[in-house]
Amino acid sequence: MRSLARQFPQAGSLQAIFVRPARLVPAQSLNETLAIAGLGLQGDRGAASAASGGKRQVTLIQAEHLPVIAALLGRASVDPQLLRRNLLISGINLIAARSLFKDQSLQLRIGEVLLELTGPCDPCSRMEAVLGTGGYNAMRGHGGMTARILHGGRLQVGDAVWVIATPCEPDTGTKGLFDLGH
Repeated sequence: MRSLARQFPQAGSLQAIFVRPARLVPAQSLNETLAIAGLGLQGDRGAASAASGGKRQVTLIQAEHLPVIAALLGRASVDPQLLRRNLLISGINLIAARSLFKDQSLQLRIGEVLLELTGPCDPCSRMEAVLGTGGYNAMRGHGGMTARILHGGRLQVGDAVWVIATPCEPDTGTKGLFDLGH
């Protein structure tokens, strides 16, 4: 099971970058930005107010979930900029990129940046306001993930996204399996 949880079929891609300069202000789309270790993205209100070591320095959403959210809303599409997540990622199952085991770390490398996924990014009431009636529930389970920045650097739309697995002990059966302590 340990080896299965470390295998990903392909690299993903950074499709879009968004920063939220202030509360209730529309997110801004960027072609590139600087990820600041321990804080967040340059220009994002989260980086200015983040406590060092916080679990929500960056938010990510999976591009493959956008058609699902749109379908649940009865729309043809959903503009990812409305969802107020920082990074739109395609080609990698973000939920699977969070380790099942306490002693096995999985990290995302995007360009020169290294992230550790810290948990689900549940929707807030703002989704009801920007997406309309049912927007909050359409996003539940599809809101993406939160992460902390372990190693900062430049992020650019089009960067490859790799899941990096750190060395772990050999599979010992079920010991330590599925530590889902969110």
